[in-house]
Amino acid sequence: MEKNEILGHVDHTLLLQPSTWEEIRQICDDAIKYQTASVCIPPCYVKQAHEYMGDQMAVCTVIGFPNGNMTTAVKEFETKDAIANGAAEIDMVINIGWVKDKKYDLVEEEIRTLKAACGEKILKVIIETCLLTDEEKVKMCQVVTSAGADYIKTSTGFSTGGATFADVELFAKHVGPDVKIKAAGGISSMADAEKFLALGADRLGTSRIVKIIKNEEAAGY
Repeated sequence: MEKNEILGHVDHTLLLQPSTWEEIRQICDDAIKYQTASVCIPPCYVKQAHEYMGDQMAVCTVIGFPNGNMTTAVKEFETKDAIANGAAEIDMVINIGWVKDKKYDLVEEEIRTLKAACGEKILKVIIETCLLTDEEKVKMCQVVTSAGADYIKTSTGFSTGGATFADVELFAKHVGPDVKIKAAGGISSMADAEKFLALGADRLGTSRIVKIIKNEEAAGY
């Protein structure tokens, strides 16, 4: 797979707490240069990034991040605010406690509420696979599909583990035909990125792929 093809599936991501505008601006510049799918940044920078980049690059942001246990009303407000500020894509975190309590109806209703708030914008649903059993992951594939979200996403990158090949394979077997897959967290090489895509992922949440290519260019190859 060509590098440009891989880059076209990357949500170029910077979500660390100390992130400054100068750091966000740099990943915006890199995303435009390398033509990634989007930049994925904290909500507080969405408006500034959208104004900085205009229509050159989609802005993705995170909702209920990283724990997911805010109220639905708070997540809905966050979503509407982010879209008003220029976000084109929303990555929401589910309430994992509700999954553990088997309150699947509440999880589904929350996803539906945020999808309604998104309208035609893309909604990705982070289920935090490292905290779930395989049975719970399969159930979340069903819930995300039923709720009408656009993507199911493996991880926040802020918990005990990130994306695994096994989880992407599992998703591919159990999500509906209209639900795409985003692998995120710990994707650290071009070979891993290519394998995740081959297994069925459509998006990759990572900062490292662009860094790898920049380092290669700096080294003259």
